[in-house]
Amino acid sequence: MADVIVAGGGPVGLLLASELKLAGADPLVLESATDGAARRARSLGLRGVNGRSTQSLAMRDLLGPLAEAQEAVFAAMGEIPGGREAPEVLLRLVREGRARGHFGGLALLKAPGEGGEATPNYLMKQHALEQILADRARELGVRIEHGWTVADVVTEGDTVTVVADDGRTERAAYLVGCDGGRSVVRRKAGIEFPGTDATMTGRTVVAELADPDSLTSSLRAPGGLVNLSMVRGEIATIEFDGGPADRDAPFTAEELSGSLRRVTGRDIAVKRVEAGIRYSDNTRQAATYRKGRVLLAGDAAHVHSPIGGQGLNLGMQDAMNLGWKLGLVVRGIAPESLLDTYHAERHPVGERVLRNTRAQVALMRPGPQIEALREVMSETLAIPVVRDRFIAMANGMDIDYAPDAHPLVGRFLPGPVPQVRDGKALLLSDDDEIRAAATGYEDRVRVTGAHPDVAGLLVRPDGYVAWATPEPGTDGLAEALSTWFGAPAAVPVAG
Repeated sequence: MADVIVAGGGPVGLLLASELKLAGADPLVLESATDGAARRARSLGLRGVNGRSTQSLAMRDLLGPLAEAQEAVFAAMGEIPGGREAPEVLLRLVREGRARGHFGGLALLKAPGEGGEATPNYLMKQHALEQILADRARELGVRIEHGWTVADVVTEGDTVTVVADDGRTERAAYLVGCDGGRSVVRRKAGIEFPGTDATMTGRTVVAELADPDSLTSSLRAPGGLVNLSMVRGEIATIEFDGGPADRDAPFTAEELSGSLRRVTGRDIAVKRVEAGIRYSDNTRQAATYRKGRVLLAGDAAHVHSPIGGQGLNLGMQDAMNLGWKLGLVVRGIAPESLLDTYHAERHPVGERVLRNTRAQVALMRPGPQIEALREVMSETLAIPVVRDRFIAMANGMDIDYAPDAHPLVGRFLPGPVPQVRDGKALLLSDDDEIRAAATGYEDRVRVTGAHPDVAGLLVRPDGYVAWATPEPGTDGLAEALSTWFGAPAAVPVAG
């Protein structure tokens, strides 16, 4: 029997499992795909790892593999026929640290000389990111089982039983559904998923055109959007038509040519289609991220338009927030009430992402009124302070879990990101009294050097500040330690 079952072995589930393992729990990942082939077939387009996710993965010493995966993408760009200019421009901007995403197709770029901070973005195929996270999970000893499709969830007392579609069962103290927007875990747990229905259909297809030069990218085509991906052979369209009738139907050349005709107003001959995916702006959020011993993370907890590329990162930040908390609870070190802070902190963050992705879809619709709005938005984003606010929002850099506390509390640790491969919390101070306050927490908190801006900082395993003091002193530190990390271990009494 595992401590925690993680249903779903995508990036969110894999990262969560690693964080659980670092926190001392025994997780079991159950993934429906039998091998990597199915995931690679659907790994179309590129995924961006944004600023906050970069910081999180830097803490776990994973930037090297991220950079290698990105370079593999950039190397493949050089093989695209015709040497299109757009990939070259983007490549340069990413390498300079200036490209920070987009808002409804309006680029969010740092000015020349402003890039190169410790929070770059990375571009890669999703299956490459999954491989990086799977390698780390296995390195830590996480068990991962493939070919395991969840069909039912039964909670009895202090255990949760997961039933596969072939009758197999696994039991654990807790279950986390990381099984996507059509989550079986969420449905079986009886968690409501309110929101708004789809208004658009997106398609990303690997295809061969009869005349490769007959199509060019346009964010403002007459009937929607068409994009020749930076990935060889991939074509994307978006139509504002109410959403796909059947997301899982086989893709055909006729479907792609019809979409291209409606979007561009021209006949584009499609010779063949190899693979494709459909998506929409169906926007929903779980009413609660926790119901007893069942929790949700990633797309199981929230779905929205992929425009802006925030969904993957939102889910990975769910994992970073939940992993250490659930790990401490299953070890019996922290009270179960600590899990309530997961919903309290992450649900509002999800709400904000749903709001801005709805706004981005509205900003990309065709029509003269929207064209005027885009012009106004473009002028607004040219104002540095506004641009930086949007960059922070798109990259998850503006999160504040405790807005009424000390300016640093609830925010991500300022300054260089420390490597904390073991997933412990950090107490940063050179004051003897502050350092001594962590006695009994050695298994959860590492006491280390001072921070240049304050006398003491307590940093949670996910990088967020739990306590800060500008002057030497321990007021509030004992409460912060017990709130986030439970009671101290028993300390022998001298004498």
